Amino acid sequence: MPLLRVHLDSDRITARRVLQLHQEGKTHHESREAAREQVWRQGRTPAGDPIFVGLTNGRRNVQLLYDVEVYSDTVR
Repeated sequence: MPLLRVHLDSDRITARRVLQLHQEGKTHHESREAAREQVWRQGRTPAGDPIFVGLTNGRRNVQLLYDVEVYSDTVR
C-alpha cells in the first residue's frame, strides 16, 4: 500500500511535546487524528494509523510529519 506524507502546522511547544512522547514510545492522539483527517480531506482512505516520522526545522513554521498508509484504489 502506498504511503502518504502529511505535514501538519504546529507551534514549537506542541512539536516538542509530540517529539518527547514519540521518544517515550507514546502517542500524541490529537496530532495523529489531525493527520488522519488530513488524509480524508485529500480524498484518500487511511489503511492504518498515522506514524509520526519527525519535525521540520523551520524557524517560523514548524510542521509535524506523519506517514499514513492509504488504499491505492480509493478516491472520494
